[in-house]
Order: sequence, then C-alpha cells, then structure tokens
Amino acid sequence: MRWRLLGSFILVIVIALGTVALVARYTTQQEVETFLGHGGQIGLENLADSLEAYYADTGSWTGAEEVTTGASANAAAGSGSARGQGQRSGAGDSTGVNTTAGNTTTGNTASGANANEHIVTDPSGMVVVSPDAADIGTQLSEGTLAQAIALEVDGEIVGYLVPEGGIVELPDDFDELLIERVNNASLLAAAISGGIAIVLALILSSLILRPVYGLTRAANQMAEGDLSQRVSVRGGGELASLGDSFNKMAESLEDAEERRQSMTADIAHELRNPLAIQRAHLEALQDGVYPLTLENLTLIGEQNRQLTRLVNDLRTLALVDAGELSLNLRRVDLNQMCADLAVRFQPQADAKAVAIEPICAASPLTTQGDRERLQQILDNLMQNALRYTPEGGRIEVSLTRQGHSAIFAVHNDGPSIPEDVLEHLFERFYRGDKARDRASGGTGLGLAIARKLAEAHGGALIGENHPNGGVVFKLVLPLNGGV
Repeated sequence: MRWRLLGSFILVIVIALGTVALVARYTTQQEVETFLGHGGQIGLENLADSLEAYYADTGSWTGAEEVTTGASANAAAGSGSARGQGQRSGAGDSTGVNTTAGNTTTGNTASGANANEHIVTDPSGMVVVSPDAADIGTQLSEGTLAQAIALEVDGEIVGYLVPEGGIVELPDDFDELLIERVNNASLLAAAISGGIAIVLALILSSLILRPVYGLTRAANQMAEGDLSQRVSVRGGGELASLGDSFNKMAESLEDAEERRQSMTADIAHELRNPLAIQRAHLEALQDGVYPLTLENLTLIGEQNRQLTRLVNDLRTLALVDAGELSLNLRRVDLNQMCADLAVRFQPQADAKAVAIEPICAASPLTTQGDRERLQQILDNLMQNALRYTPEGGRIEVSLTRQGHSAIFAVHNDGPSIPEDVLEHLFERFYRGDKARDRASGGTGLGLAIARKLAEAHGGALIGENHPNGGVVFKLVLPLNGGV
C-alpha cells in the first residue's frame, strides 16, 4: 500500500510537471512569435490580424485601405515598431520606405513622415494599399519584403504589411509586454496541468481505495448481523492481506454463530430429556401409577446425576474458554497413572469380555500438571474406547516418550471413524451416531472438554484411525522440565 501510494504521487507529479513544461514551451513560443512577428506591440498585431481577417472574408485586397486607415492610430501609438518574418532591426537602424514608379529603396525615415500610414502588398510584393496613390501597383524589393510583416490565411502568405517608417527600435516597455505574455502562457499551462493532475489523482485514488470501499460495505453489513459477507481479493500487498484476514474473520464469526446456535439447541435438548423423564416418573409416583419404591426413585436419581454432569461439563468448558480454570499443578508420575488406568477400568472391561493391555514406559516419566484433570482426560478416553469396542475386543493403553513429550495412547479395535466425522470429533455436542451416544448416557461434551484440558496443560489431544484398524486417541503432554 505504501509503495502504491508513493508511486501514484510520483506519477501525478511527473505528469503535472511534464504537462507544465510542454504547454508552457508551446504557448510561450507561440506568444513570442506572434508578438514579435506582429511588430512587437499590440497596435500592429491587431492591424495584421484585421488585414488577415479581411482577406479571409473577401478573398482579395480590394477596399483594404479602410482597414489600415481605421487601425493606423493604434499602430502609431506604439512608435511604429515592427518586425517581419522573424527578423528585427538593430537599435537605432530606423529605415523608411520610399517607393517610385520603377523601384523601391530603403533609407532613413524623413523627419516629417506621417506616423499613421502603412503599406500593404500582395504575395508578390506589389503595393495594393498605400497612403500615396502613386505607389499603388509598384513592386517592393525583396530586402524590404524580408523585413515586412507576412500576412497569412490558412497557412498561406496572402500579402505583406510594411509599417510606416519601416522596422524601428523596439519600445522601452518591450520586456514588460513580453513578460506579460509569457506569464499568461505559464498560467494557462499551470491550469491545464493542474486539471490533468486532479483528474489523474481522482482516478488513482478511486482505484486504490476501491478495495477499502468494499471492506467498509462488508463490515457495515456484518455489523447489522449479516455474517455471510465476503470480499473479493485480487493481487497482493497490504490490502489483499487485509481482505484475506477479513474473510477469515467473517468465516470464523459465521462458524462461531452457527456453533452457538447449535450448542444452544443441543443444551436445550440435553436438559429437556432428563427433565421430561424425571417429571414423568414423579407424576406417575404422585398418581399412584408407579409404587413409591427404591427402584423407581433410583431411576429419577440417575436422570438427576446426568443433569448434574451436563451442568458441570458446561461450567468446565466455560472456565477453560475464559482462561479461568484453576489447575492444582504438581509433579505427576505418568507411569503410575498408566498402571492405575488399566486396573481401574478392568471390571468394566471384564463385563464386556474386553481385554485391556497396558504398555507403560520402562523409564520414569513425570509432568507438571493437575492429576485430577489429567485423570479426567484419560477416563474419558477409556470410556469412549469401552463404548465402541465390541465384545471380545481389545484395548491397548500405552505410555511412550517422544523427544521432550510423553504420549498416552488408547487404541481400541472397534470400527473406524469416517473421515467426515473425524473433522468434527472434538466439537461440542457433535455425534457421529447420535442415538447410540444418548442411549449410553453421553452428553457430547466429553472429548471437547478433554481437548481443552490437554491444551490447558500445554499439551494436545489427537484422534485418528489406527493403521491396523480401530481408533486411537493420543494425549501429548510436556515432560517435567523438558527432560
């Protein structure tokens, strides 16, 4: 973004300065040529323009004496200074034009010459307008025409204007007049370049800020509750990175909202079932449908314990998410936990004719953790393994060392988990087989809590299909002191 803005500013500056230089050069050249080419003063310039306009309208010089008579006063006011075809006489070399019937000569201007009289010739140099009727039709010399003012129409020379008194010294205020014209040309160049720079800046700013406008619109829509907003990302740089981050954030928010809604519905469902069972049994006891026996009260107590377990699980998740779960950290002997785990679940395994094979590490392994919480993780893994291991199956519990980590692995030879289910294995209330989980009394939060507790200990919990069949869950814990 920084380089893009810098490049845009440099481009605008270069184009603006280049435009000023080109326009100023062209307009200044044109103004100077026009000013000097028309005698270096406003009067003769206007007279030359009037004669050119007259010829363009009429196509001839007939009656052109009216134009010179009407404009001669303005030309005389500028001391009769003139310039012809890009040439200017030297200072003090004032020359006059003296025409006779057969030839034309130039010499010093007579002191009594009329300063308000000028001569106009056709393209060949033949006099067509003159204050002296005797000069009409005479031919001026090439030297005189070389110092006359060329009259052009559509790029073609149609005649010459010979000011009265010839080419004389430039006026005293020549520099001021020229500076004024150059300043006008510069102002025109500045105006044109400024306009181009503004237009270019608007275009570049629009192109640069277009992704920002898209982000703003999408953010406003998200603020109003539409979490499906996404922005298109093109190219690279900071804006593309910002667009990617925005899309990831929007996707996370949308996913979190879907999870929240799903979790709310699941919590309501999990609470409704035990409450409905309790209420039905209590009403049956009150109405005398069921006798008030210890067996009937036991069923109500089981539903109450399930509700209590669900509430405790939700509270544990809330504490872990908020980072407020307190852990009683101390040195924990992992080898002892491995041996105790197999012994503790042996009765349940015997009831299903499932064999438990503990393979604990030979060398002592310890970690810094909360023994009760770690036991909670392992108990959950063993309960899941027993739930899905068929009768006569086998569960392997192993503890190994890998680098600076200890790995608890619980492998059962039950059915493998579909790949689409593996992706959601640790999500809250997610069930690959919902009916079977509810029938077994699960809340759908056990694995989610186990992973959160593992992460709280600086470890990880991984679930995957085993290469030899079945499913294996691995609890990875950092060794005490990293040794």
